[in-house]
Amino acid sequence: MVADMPSARLRPLPIRLAVRGIVLREGRLLLVNTWPGRTDFWSVPGGGALPHQSLPENLIREMHEETGLTVAVGAPCLVNEFHDPGGVFHQVDIFFRCTLVAGDPDADWRDPEGVVSRHLWVTREELAGLRVKPDALAAVAWGAGGMPYDPLEPIIW
Repeated sequence: MVADMPSARLRPLPIRLAVRGIVLREGRLLLVNTWPGRTDFWSVPGGGALPHQSLPENLIREMHEETGLTVAVGAPCLVNEFHDPGGVFHQVDIFFRCTLVAGDPDADWRDPEGVVSRHLWVTREELAGLRVKPDALAAVAWGAGGMPYDPLEPIIW
């Protein structure tokens, strides 16, 4: 509980749970635009988790919807929280290492929900010149071992 806020004013707000996949191919990381019509902001593919499916099942579905690719889901590699400090949005993303199993990684994909309209395969150096979230993405994608926790990262920059 927040120390300076009376408990009567606290209302439970939904926290969205999402899953995301880290896919590397020939030293390049797969990125997608993350908001409809906005192509200057990048992250790795993924999306909201649905109930009664495991997190890996959710990620396999989301990856295929957004990219047309089939992946094998490996170990989790990052827990990241996004929130809007001035609003009610709060999302917990769990990132997993993934391996490409099937699909054309260079094809033009069509996201049925219309969120993803572009993709890039980038090196770590190219990633540094892009607007990406989470801030820890490069360190996690090209890092080894461990699972960092990145709490309450503002979604607004």
